[in-house]
Amino acid sequence: MQKDAYTLILEAIDRGDYKPGDRLVESELAERLGVSRTPVREALQRLETQSMLARDGRSLIVASLNHNQLAELYVVRAELEGLAAKLAAKHASPEEVKVLRDMIEEDRALLDDPAALSRANRRFHKQIHLASHNRYLVQQLDLVHRSMALLASTSLAAEGRGETALAEHDAIVRAIEAGDGEAAQAALRAHISKAFETRLKLDAGAIRSR
Repeated sequence: MQKDAYTLILEAIDRGDYKPGDRLVESELAERLGVSRTPVREALQRLETQSMLARDGRSLIVASLNHNQLAELYVVRAELEGLAAKLAAKHASPEEVKVLRDMIEEDRALLDDPAALSRANRRFHKQIHLASHNRYLVQQLDLVHRSMALLASTSLAAEGRGETALAEHDAIVRAIEAGDGEAAQAALRAHISKAFETRLKLDAGAIRSR
C-alpha cells in the first residue's frame, strides 16, 4: 500500500530527518517524496492543525515543546501507558509476551547507539500498546507518541540511561508475564517518570552549557 504525503512527512519527523525548528518547504518536500505539491500542501495544513508544525512568519517549521507542554505530555503518557501495561497483563497472549521478552534481549546490543535504542524503545512500547487489546487506547497512545517526535533528543542518550531503561523494561514484562496488572501499571509509570526526570536533567544541562 502506497503511503500518502501526510504519513511520509510524519515518518520523516519521527525519524529525525526534520527536527524541531526545521523549515518545511512545499516544493522541496514534493520533490523529495516524489508527489505533487497539492497533497503536500494538504498534509502540511493537517500537521499544522495537529500542532506538529508551527508558523514562523510565512514559513512552516517543525514545532517544539516548551517545558509546560513537555510536563503535560509526560503526565498523559504515564497514565495511558500504565493502563496499557495493566490491560496487557490481563490480555496479552504468550506469544506477545515472548516478543516483548525477545525485544529486551535484542536491544542490549544497541546500548552504544542511542538513536537505534530510541527506535527500539518505541517498538517495545508500541508492542505493549497492542498487547492491551484495546483499539481506542492504542489510538490515543499513537497521538501521544506522535508528539514525542517533537523532542529534539532522546533521554536514552544520557549516560547509563539505556541500561537502566532496559532493566525497567524487564520489570514491566515480568509483571505482564505474571498477569499482575497493578504491578505492570506501577512499573510502567515508574519507567515514564524516570525518563521524564532524565530528560529534564538533560535539558537543564543544555541550558547551563549555553
